[in-house]
Amino acid sequence: MSYTFDKTFSIILLALSILFIFQATQISDSAYGSTVGPKIFPLGLGIILGLLSLQLFYESWKKAVRERVTGAPTTSTKISSTELKKFLIILGSALAYVFFLEKIGYMITTFLFLCISFQTMERTNLIYSIFIAAGFSLGVYYLFTSLLGGSLPSFPIF
Repeated sequence: MSYTFDKTFSIILLALSILFIFQATQISDSAYGSTVGPKIFPLGLGIILGLLSLQLFYESWKKAVRERVTGAPTTSTKISSTELKKFLIILGSALAYVFFLEKIGYMITTFLFLCISFQTMERTNLIYSIFIAAGFSLGVYYLFTSLLGGSLPSFPIF
Protein backbone atom coordinates (compact mmCIF):
# COMPACT_ATOMS: atom_id res chain seq x y z
CA MET A 1 0.00 0.00 0.00
CA SER A 2 1.26 3.47 -0.86
CA TYR A 3 0.91 6.21 1.69
CA THR A 4 1.82 8.92 -0.83
CA PHE A 5 -1.75 10.24 -0.97
CA ASP A 6 -1.92 10.59 2.83
CA LYS A 7 1.40 12.43 2.94
CA THR A 8 0.47 14.74 0.06
CA PHE A 9 -2.98 15.44 1.50
CA SER A 10 -1.49 16.19 4.93
CA ILE A 11 0.84 18.76 3.36
CA ILE A 12 -2.11 20.35 1.52
CA LEU A 13 -4.09 20.46 4.77
CA LEU A 14 -1.14 22.01 6.59
CA ALA A 15 -0.85 24.74 3.94
CA LEU A 16 -4.61 25.31 4.19
CA SER A 17 -4.40 25.59 7.98
CA ILE A 18 -1.61 28.16 7.72
CA LEU A 19 -3.72 30.17 5.28
CA PHE A 20 -6.73 29.79 7.59
CA ILE A 21 -4.74 31.00 10.61
CA PHE A 22 -3.34 33.96 8.66
CA GLN A 23 -6.79 34.98 7.41
CA ALA A 24 -8.28 34.58 10.89
CA THR A 25 -5.78 37.07 12.28
CA GLN A 26 -6.97 39.59 9.68
CA ILE A 27 -10.55 39.56 11.02
CA SER A 28 -11.47 42.66 13.00
CA ASP A 29 -12.53 42.54 16.61
CA SER A 30 -16.14 42.03 17.60
CA ALA A 31 -18.60 44.72 16.59
CA TYR A 32 -21.50 43.22 18.55
CA GLY A 33 -20.03 43.65 22.00
CA SER A 34 -19.27 39.95 22.39
CA THR A 35 -16.20 39.19 24.47
CA VAL A 36 -15.36 36.10 22.41
CA GLY A 37 -14.86 37.84 19.07
CA PRO A 38 -15.23 36.54 15.54
CA LYS A 39 -11.60 35.47 15.08
CA ILE A 40 -11.49 32.92 17.92
CA PHE A 41 -13.39 30.16 16.14
CA PRO A 42 -11.54 30.24 12.77
CA LEU A 43 -8.21 30.65 14.56
CA GLY A 44 -8.93 27.61 16.72
CA LEU A 45 -10.05 25.58 13.70
CA GLY A 46 -6.89 26.52 11.83
CA ILE A 47 -4.69 25.44 14.72
CA ILE A 48 -6.57 22.15 15.13
CA LEU A 49 -6.37 21.49 11.37
CA GLY A 50 -2.63 22.15 11.41
CA LEU A 51 -2.03 19.80 14.32
CA LEU A 52 -4.16 17.06 12.78
CA SER A 53 -2.41 17.39 9.43
CA LEU A 54 0.96 17.01 11.15
CA GLN A 55 -0.34 13.92 12.92
CA LEU A 56 -1.61 12.48 9.61
CA PHE A 57 1.78 13.06 8.01
CA TYR A 58 3.60 11.42 10.93
CA GLU A 59 1.25 8.41 11.07
CA SER A 60 1.42 7.79 7.32
CA TRP A 61 5.19 8.13 7.35
CA LYS A 62 5.47 5.74 10.30
CA LYS A 63 3.20 3.15 8.63
CA ALA A 64 5.12 3.41 5.35
CA VAL A 65 8.40 2.76 7.16
CA ARG A 66 6.89 -0.18 9.08
CA GLU A 67 5.51 -1.65 5.86
CA ARG A 68 8.89 -1.31 4.14
CA VAL A 69 10.66 -3.04 7.03
CA THR A 70 8.20 -5.92 7.47
CA GLY A 71 7.19 -6.21 3.83
CA ALA A 72 3.51 -6.77 4.73
CA PRO A 73 0.67 -4.25 4.66
CA THR A 74 -0.20 -2.91 8.09
CA THR A 75 -3.92 -2.28 7.60
CA SER A 76 -6.74 -3.25 5.33
CA THR A 77 -8.06 -0.51 3.04
CA LYS A 78 -11.46 -2.02 2.23
CA ILE A 79 -14.48 -0.07 3.40
CA SER A 80 -17.54 -2.09 4.32
CA SER A 81 -21.00 -1.07 3.20
CA THR A 82 -22.02 -0.58 6.84
CA GLU A 83 -19.21 1.92 7.39
CA LEU A 84 -20.16 3.73 4.21
CA LYS A 85 -23.81 3.93 5.30
CA LYS A 86 -22.77 5.30 8.70
CA PHE A 87 -20.55 7.87 7.04
CA LEU A 88 -23.31 9.00 4.67
CA ILE A 89 -25.86 9.25 7.50
CA ILE A 90 -23.52 11.39 9.61
CA LEU A 91 -22.53 13.50 6.58
CA GLY A 92 -26.19 14.09 5.74
CA SER A 93 -27.03 14.98 9.31
CA ALA A 94 -24.06 17.39 9.45
CA LEU A 95 -25.28 19.12 6.29
CA ALA A 96 -28.80 19.29 7.75
CA TYR A 97 -27.28 20.70 10.96
CA VAL A 98 -25.67 23.55 9.03
CA PHE A 99 -28.85 24.21 7.07
CA PHE A 100 -31.22 24.24 10.06
CA LEU A 101 -28.99 25.93 12.65
CA GLU A 102 -30.34 29.43 12.05
CA LYS A 103 -33.90 28.25 11.39
CA ILE A 104 -34.61 26.13 14.48
CA GLY A 105 -31.80 27.26 16.78
CA TYR A 106 -28.63 25.85 18.25
CA MET A 107 -30.07 23.73 21.04
CA ILE A 108 -32.64 21.77 19.02
CA THR A 109 -30.34 21.34 16.02
CA THR A 110 -27.38 20.22 18.13
CA PHE A 111 -29.57 17.88 20.16
CA LEU A 112 -30.95 16.19 17.01
CA PHE A 113 -27.52 15.99 15.35
CA LEU A 114 -25.95 14.39 18.41
CA CYS A 115 -28.80 11.88 18.86
CA ILE A 116 -28.54 10.82 15.22
CA SER A 117 -24.74 10.62 15.39
CA PHE A 118 -24.67 8.63 18.63
CA GLN A 119 -27.22 6.14 17.37
CA THR A 120 -25.45 5.85 14.01
CA MET A 121 -22.00 5.26 15.47
CA GLU A 122 -23.11 2.74 18.05
CA ARG A 123 -26.64 1.55 18.56
CA THR A 124 -27.00 1.84 22.33
CA ASN A 125 -29.78 2.72 24.71
CA LEU A 126 -31.70 5.65 23.20
CA ILE A 127 -32.32 7.17 26.64
CA TYR A 128 -28.56 7.53 27.24
CA SER A 129 -28.12 9.20 23.87
CA ILE A 130 -30.96 11.61 24.60
CA PHE A 131 -29.58 12.56 28.03
CA ILE A 132 -26.02 13.03 26.76
CA ALA A 133 -27.14 15.05 23.73
CA ALA A 134 -29.43 17.24 25.84
CA GLY A 135 -26.75 17.79 28.48
CA PHE A 136 -24.13 18.66 25.89
CA SER A 137 -26.45 21.03 24.01
CA LEU A 138 -27.55 22.86 27.15
CA GLY A 139 -24.07 22.86 28.68
CA VAL A 140 -22.30 24.29 25.64
CA TYR A 141 -25.06 26.85 25.10
CA TYR A 142 -24.80 28.00 28.71
CA LEU A 143 -20.99 28.02 28.64
CA PHE A 144 -20.81 29.99 25.40
CA THR A 145 -23.57 32.51 26.10
CA SER A 146 -23.28 33.07 29.85
CA LEU A 147 -19.66 32.52 30.72
CA LEU A 148 -17.98 33.60 27.47
CA GLY A 149 -20.53 36.26 26.54
CA GLY A 150 -21.12 34.99 23.01
CA SER A 151 -24.39 34.64 21.18
CA LEU A 152 -26.01 31.60 19.57
CA PRO A 153 -29.47 31.17 18.04
CA SER A 154 -31.29 29.51 20.93
CA PHE A 155 -34.83 28.48 19.95
CA PRO A 156 -36.96 29.11 16.88
CA ILE A 157 -39.37 31.99 16.87
CA PHE A 158 -42.54 30.70 15.19
